[in-house]
Amino acid sequence: MSSPPAPSRREAFAFWLKLGFISFGGPAGQIAVMHEELVERRRWISENRFLHALNYCMVLPGPEAQQLATYIGWLMHRTWGGIVAGALFVLPSLFILIALSWIYLAWGQVPLIAGVFYGIKPAVTALVLHAAWRIGSRALKNGWLWAIAAASFAAIFALQLPFPLIVAAAGLIGFVGGKLKPEVFRGGGGHGAAKAGYGAAVIDDNTPTPAHARFSWARLRQVVLAFVAIWLGAIGGLCAAFGWEAVLTQMAWFFTKAALLTFGGAYAVLPYVYQGAVEHFQWLTAPQMIDGLALGETTPGPLIMVVSFVGFVGGWSKSLFGPEHLLLAGAVAASVVTFFTFLPSFFFILLGGPFIESTHGKLQFTAPLTAITAAVVGVILNLALFFAYHVLWPQGLGGRSEWGAALIGLAAALALFRFKRGVIEVVLGAGLAGLTLRLLA
Repeated sequence: MSSPPAPSRREAFAFWLKLGFISFGGPAGQIAVMHEELVERRRWISENRFLHALNYCMVLPGPEAQQLATYIGWLMHRTWGGIVAGALFVLPSLFILIALSWIYLAWGQVPLIAGVFYGIKPAVTALVLHAAWRIGSRALKNGWLWAIAAASFAAIFALQLPFPLIVAAAGLIGFVGGKLKPEVFRGGGGHGAAKAGYGAAVIDDNTPTPAHARFSWARLRQVVLAFVAIWLGAIGGLCAAFGWEAVLTQMAWFFTKAALLTFGGAYAVLPYVYQGAVEHFQWLTAPQMIDGLALGETTPGPLIMVVSFVGFVGGWSKSLFGPEHLLLAGAVAASVVTFFTFLPSFFFILLGGPFIESTHGKLQFTAPLTAITAAVVGVILNLALFFAYHVLWPQGLGGRSEWGAALIGLAAALALFRFKRGVIEVVLGAGLAGLTLRLLA
């Protein structure tokens, strides 16, 4: 099967915009959606090139799904493509969260929204479980990789080891294993997409690295200088306009630091955000933080978008522009927080992408990443169990069981595993089921 024509910028823009509105299910679900769309259906990139990029994004601080979109957009359409793909992955979620945060603060707990959330939460659990199965079925090719996944699950579930330590250990195992048992950690090689039955891709296993994606010291210096200038200009502008101690300036500085600590996804950095935003700065209360996490879990985009809710509530509660402009204050604060949270993600991709492109197919680089992918499968499974516990027993094991949520989750899993339904269908159906159950209760 011949490869499809390369997508135009207009086609790519339309896809990344669509992805921004349907990227439910956290990073695992979002990566699964991208794999289905880009590898299986559109064939814009091969299986091996997709997984190679994913492995790099997994070891970076920041939201890996958004960084993966940025990487693939950059690979296809240079810097323009990377910025468009990464920005459109976030912007729909930002606008939706601003609207929902406004409703949340202006009208309190709306029963209609609470009912929809009741149904979506178990569906998200099913989406994460399904994504673990999808990624695991591709990545766990032998008993050694299954053992790494199982050890990773035990390390985070039973021993509660930090995710960066698990990633480092898996990478070390892959590095040593790639020398001692190279056949175990070989990433597939050859025409991986064709073997999987998807056909040749626009960016296939053997497609030469495009000129813009080749490493050079001159380009590296340009990227570093550009991003340092952007960051200094943005935070310097806030400092000049409002002062260093102002809420917006402190948000910019705090969430820049938070962005550099998000190894392992949003849950890894939430304790840090909680400590700073709730306890130190008092931008919002603890119950509001929990409600914001629920909003982040049930809207498209990365889960770390919960920081936009934190920014909105902080701007609103501090009445940045006076009591008559609360919505404006919340929207500006949410936008500032989002900008400084995601700026490092673009920097890491545009800086490191050319080096990573030079390593695909080289076992000394791919073996550690293969082991890391196996470890991530175990971590994703742990996340699914974490969601399931909090959805089915929201008050702990001693509290009341949510059998309605269990039935919705089971139906969502059946739709995904047995009937191969799409993410957006499952989420909408679960939301409608949750609303119906709450209205009948």
